[in-house]
Amino acid sequence: MARDPAVEVDIPDPERLRTWLTLANAPGAGPRAINRLLAHFGDPAALLAAEAPALATAGARPSLIKALRTPRPDLVETALAWAQGEDTHILARSDPRYPSRLAELVDAPLVLYVRGDPEVLRDPQLAMVGSRNPTPGARETTIAFARHLAACGLTITSGLALGIDGAAHEGALETGRTLAVMGTGPDRIYPAAHRPLARRIAAQGLLVTEFPPGMGPRPENFPRRNRLIAALSLGTLVVEAAPRSGSLITARLAAEQGREVFAIPGSIHNPLARGCHALIKQGAKLVETAQDILEELGPLLVGYLRPDPSSDLGDTGEDETPGAGGRGGGLDPDYRRLLDAMGEDPAHVDLLVQRTGLAANDISSMLLMLELDGWIAASPGGRYSRVGGRGG
Repeated sequence: MARDPAVEVDIPDPERLRTWLTLANAPGAGPRAINRLLAHFGDPAALLAAEAPALATAGARPSLIKALRTPRPDLVETALAWAQGEDTHILARSDPRYPSRLAELVDAPLVLYVRGDPEVLRDPQLAMVGSRNPTPGARETTIAFARHLAACGLTITSGLALGIDGAAHEGALETGRTLAVMGTGPDRIYPAAHRPLARRIAAQGLLVTEFPPGMGPRPENFPRRNRLIAALSLGTLVVEAAPRSGSLITARLAAEQGREVFAIPGSIHNPLARGCHALIKQGAKLVETAQDILEELGPLLVGYLRPDPSSDLGDTGEDETPGAGGRGGGLDPDYRRLLDAMGEDPAHVDLLVQRTGLAANDISSMLLMLELDGWIAASPGGRYSRVGGRGG
């Protein structure tokens, strides 16, 4: 669906931007209802000037009419003052920099507050989401996938949360660009531990939110944030998630919006893998390598993709995709320690726990990554053995 033709496309002057901000900050008025009225009146100024009978005829409820009659000029002035900062911008729906993918939503935000380069919004994006308390293996997988995909030209989009979100941003920053959709106002970083990360994202990518300056983290904000993550992206990759998590909400929204949904499988013993397994049962594409995602999105990436200098995408050999081994197939110390503990005979998880001192859940996740990357193979009886030529 294209941007509403009734809404004029231009970069708003300060007064025109003020009208958009007045609508966006009308107390208790949501974007869905305002967008419906804009389709009727065709212009924010005309909507604000409309009398109550005309608003009622257009379908506005009394509560919405009251909201439009009690504007918050203080919030408007606060937003305009924030936009005077360095690399800060407010994009109204009529702004040509406003992303067309968001404009397709019936509840598209009336304005976006962005910090960084607004052109990042035009990038082909992949959302990466998952648990706030991931296993070490899932975190490493996230960083490796994000690093690889960003190097190939995809901008990695996530929600700035702890866990998988933060790992996705970190990995992408190593080789490319990343975009963080916030559940707070543009002047409030949540969680506070990610303030340094947010500064790096603003310098190398973009922070974006529909919430005005001063808005703190509220529970109801994060589902709204998730719909923007899904809408901005060509597809959503869920790395690790419990059966009931915000990540699955993002995946559901992505599917409803006609976007691709990808999921990385995990150990059947890992409760954080069950959300991904449920998505796969429902039709999400099972992902073993970053190449799986690039192949699926390929037709949408013409003119954007570039080869990752750290790997050869044309080579289908054992080291083509980052995973447990990070760059180029070299193993991280814990993975090497686990592989060495396997010896030459098939070993059960319980035996590996005894030999390495690592937690069973962590070992299960690491074994999955080693298997996906071709270092080991599953044997009967829940045992694992090293693959010839890769364990030495």
